[in-house]
Amino acid sequence: MIVGTGHSAVHHGELLQGVFVDASGRPCRGLVTLPMGGPGVRAEFAPTPGTGVVVVRPADRVKAARAASLATAECARRSGRPRCGGRLRLHSDIPLGLGMGSSSGDVIAAIRAVAASFGVELPPAAVARLAVRAEHASDPLMLEDRPLLFAHREGRVLEDLGAALPPVVVVGCLTGGGRPVDTLTVRGPCREEDVRCFEGLRALLRRAIADADLALLGRVSTESARRNQRVLPKEELTELEAVARRTGSAGVQVAHSGNVAGLLFDPASDLDRRLWHCRRALDRHGIPVTRIFTTGRAEGGHGQPHRRRDQQTGPRPPRRRVGLPAV
Repeated sequence: MIVGTGHSAVHHGELLQGVFVDASGRPCRGLVTLPMGGPGVRAEFAPTPGTGVVVVRPADRVKAARAASLATAECARRSGRPRCGGRLRLHSDIPLGLGMGSSSGDVIAAIRAVAASFGVELPPAAVARLAVRAEHASDPLMLEDRPLLFAHREGRVLEDLGAALPPVVVVGCLTGGGRPVDTLTVRGPCREEDVRCFEGLRALLRRAIADADLALLGRVSTESARRNQRVLPKEELTELEAVARRTGSAGVQVAHSGNVAGLLFDPASDLDRRLWHCRRALDRHGIPVTRIFTTGRAEGGHGQPHRRRDQQTGPRPPRRRVGLPAV
């Protein structure tokens, strides 16, 4: 066995989250995350044969340590090697508790590092199963970068919604003063009328992705954010929606279990001016901008991630840098 490394992406909250009907007709909690490029989480696992203990650094990443321990048992079973302990080290620049998948990123990177150490290739379904066992709910970061409706408390895909999101530029920001949230304490509504509403939004999101319709996608994400107010209220949502209307944004998206949020823009004409006004308006409302990035289909292509926007032209308003590195 060797020192293994693993990596996981993170995300920028959700486009849609609620209760949906699965293939058997059962109500099931699910979500569609907004992918975000960047370094994500990297894990290194150094096996220590003869022990069953996983020591993790930083020491507070107990979910990742639990995931690594579960992964050693799974990989030992698949490879025929004896189970072992090890030293797990995590490297991440993603703040905890903002709803960006930091704990899922830790867990998935840890599982992949253990698998690499054993020389085992774990399929995504196995990684999802281990991740849910380790943290009781997991974001779909172990799967391909496709828009998926994912049952995060069960570790299974409810629906593959299409090849890729339409191109979208996201102005990320923080609500609630950037306070962390205990994500496992957040539970959305599960009334029959809520299921009907979320099923309607699911159908609209499916159509938005098929037609590359960013305006429709923005309507879905904004409505999902509004319905989230009963679960994790964001005092700034009214201001975010007002800024979106004034600056030509397609809509608002939020983390349904954290305080990160974003405004969605079409990367077409006059983008720099709209981004400048958006950042200026957010600053006037005391809402700190954190990063600007691009996701979705590549221009002229299909199903490929669009390159992040690494710079902007034109004058920029002053801003505060809070919590996350700006791009």
